[in-house]
Amino acid sequence: MELNEIGLKVQKGRAAEVVNLVNQAISEGIPAQTILKEGLMPGMEVIGERFKKNEVFIPEVLLAARAMNMGTSCLKPLLTGEETKSRGCVCIGTVQGDLHDIGKNLCRMMLEGKGFEVIDLGVDVPDQKFVEAVRERNCKIVCLSALLTTTMERMASVVEALKASGLRDSVKVMVGGAPVSAAFAEKVGADAYTSDAATCAEVAASF
Repeated sequence: MELNEIGLKVQKGRAAEVVNLVNQAISEGIPAQTILKEGLMPGMEVIGERFKKNEVFIPEVLLAARAMNMGTSCLKPLLTGEETKSRGCVCIGTVQGDLHDIGKNLCRMMLEGKGFEVIDLGVDVPDQKFVEAVRERNCKIVCLSALLTTTMERMASVVEALKASGLRDSVKVMVGGAPVSAAFAEKVGADAYTSDAATCAEVAASF
């Protein structure tokens, strides 16, 4: 079968059809890694590119991500049997005092689409919880999100907490959210600022 057909269905958010095609590919003996890398992930990458260009919007991205996640869950039992090559571990969360999560969730989906293992710490995350995730899960990238001008300052204290625990040099810190800017990222000592979820995944992959 043509694996790009899976990618096209992911782009259209057709979850049930994606599941059928993934199961068909499995029954034809196509390795799970190949289905993931040549079918599911390219579909999500196209959506990421189109999202960056404002050609699709959040509802379409969420539908595509749901289709990809359902396709991936068909592969999970097989992928755990194969040696899956993750790009590495990322922890992501909305900083303490902030409860917004749409941007964070989009970033998580795009990061997973790029092949990262993502530890989602949720919203209103205390500084120490980021530190613990880095220490316990050996995360190489920390992604901080904030949507309020009042909470974006917490990003600086997460960076300080990582420094205090001796982990700052072993991770890249990425920040994002509506009020955040590249200048602010530099001020708080982050390694990168990205303005949207697709760019977040690209920059993470470049690290």
